[in-house]
Amino acid sequence: MKTFTLPGTDLVVPAIVTGVMRIQEKTDAEVRAIFDASLASGITFFDHADIYGSLPAHGCEQRFAEALRLTPSQRAELVLQTKAGIVKDGPYFDFSHDHLVEAVNGSLRALNTDYIDLLLLHRPDALVEPEQVAQAFDELSAAGKVRHFGVSNHTPYQIELLKKYVRQPLVANQVQLSITHAPLVTQGMAMNMEQLDQSIDRTLGTLDYCRLNDITLQAWSPFQAKFFDGPFLGNPGYPELNAVVNRLAASYAVPPEAIATAWILRHPASWQVVSGTTSPERITAAAKGADVELTRPEWYELYRAAGHTVP
Repeated sequence: MKTFTLPGTDLVVPAIVTGVMRIQEKTDAEVRAIFDASLASGITFFDHADIYGSLPAHGCEQRFAEALRLTPSQRAELVLQTKAGIVKDGPYFDFSHDHLVEAVNGSLRALNTDYIDLLLLHRPDALVEPEQVAQAFDELSAAGKVRHFGVSNHTPYQIELLKKYVRQPLVANQVQLSITHAPLVTQGMAMNMEQLDQSIDRTLGTLDYCRLNDITLQAWSPFQAKFFDGPFLGNPGYPELNAVVNRLAASYAVPPEAIATAWILRHPASWQVVSGTTSPERITAAAKGADVELTRPEWYELYRAAGHTVP
């Protein structure tokens, strides 16, 4: 498994992350199988959020801890990331000091751990008061409850607003990316091309901003065709793309999932790919993409086959 030191931290992290947003109803044995398959593939990084699960909050975090019952030494070998800021039963967002502190304390209890390695603000709060975020981060950091901080689904200026007050480095930004859902990449390729929808800037330069500021991008839904409308792998709506994926998978002797993750990891922004599958077999398949180095022609062939314009 390809690893790197997360900029701004002392964390050595894998290129592939296991997301556990769907484990609430899994048995202990099923959760353990997900965990074991991850470790066997070199994945030691697990992505949580306080709203994941069927409970009002902390359902999947609690299920993870109950099923695994990690010893302190086992916990120390892992990177546990969680997210806070969404009030599921609202529904609304809350980046207030009190909510963030309460959410982290709840995550610590649910995960049965003394510290969170990385806390992300989970989608922007339109009513954010960055001074309150800074106060919460200072308290959580000073108490040793959170080691590092980041954001999810944030634009450059939303991050800049936070950075005006927050003292800790914001080291990650988790955003949606797949071969077929790739405006972060494709818009720059078609800049100033009149009447081409791809040229419309909907990302506000997030990709380049994060690269310039050493903020690691984490790709969620790496197999989703668009926004929560099913995977593109094996989807009859993407025949050309799947033909290329399957041919490259055969060429590299890996499953199709590996080609999907390899396409993201080939980009020089040093992405992490967050795989949310609950299938141990698909975890193993996705992880193989970290060892595939697509050529430039292969990367662009997949890009074009997904329907993106190369000028």
